[in-house]
Amino acid sequence: MYRKVDITSSTFTIRLARELRERLKKIRVRWSNEVRAFIEERVKHPEFLETIEEIESRAEKRQLKVDSIQLIRDDGERRAQFLGCDHNL
Repeated sequence: MYRKVDITSSTFTIRLARELRERLKKIRVRWSNEVRAFIEERVKHPEFLETIEEIESRAEKRQLKVDSIQLIRDDGERRAQFLGCDHNL
């Protein structure tokens, strides 16, 4: 019986000591699935860190340089004008 092969996949080969290979055979686990899952999770970490760095870089570029004290004063003046007061808060 032929096995369907995903043409977008590739083969990754590792060399193991014979003793380790024999020990692996004794355990009923689909090692290809285990290794694939491990590699996928391992690759996510640096990709995640890279994404965070990119977001932080973009956020730094977007930061506004505003004097908050001046904003508060301006807001107080607008409120005073709205309420009909002639003095500044």
